[in-house]
Amino acid sequence: MKVHKQLIVPDRVRRPPSDGWSWIDRRFFREYGDRLDHDAILLYVFLTTVGDRDGLSYYGDDRIAGLLRMTEAAVARARDELQFQDLVAYQFPLYQVLALPQPQRRTSASTPTAIGDIMRQVLARHDDDAMPLRLRRGFTR
Repeated sequence: MKVHKQLIVPDRVRRPPSDGWSWIDRRFFREYGDRLDHDAILLYVFLTTVGDRDGLSYYGDDRIAGLLRMTEAAVARARDELQFQDLVAYQFPLYQVLALPQPQRRTSASTPTAIGDIMRQVLARHDDDAMPLRLRRGFTR
């Protein structure tokens, strides 16, 4: 069923603020929403909201923890998770929300489709002399 969109409250349409700037790329939830924990998502939304046009903000962990009702340890874990996912950079005292990484597209020719293909790729990296004979017999290159 196709939904026809219309404004519900026309005089309250959201507009970019005149004295600030923030936005969240819609890909964030589509590509990262199911792999990040709650605290990491909350911290990301906070950082995108308070950051300047370059994604920079300098809120301290104690202040962030108070505003988001988290412990400082939870803020640090969330920050580590966002850094691991390459979504933010942190260098005390600055946070930078990064542009989302480009999706990695794999071609079917380079993606192994069976465990045998994976094993052949692993074994191809090793020298035949170092590989036990019983392994060399079962796999061809």
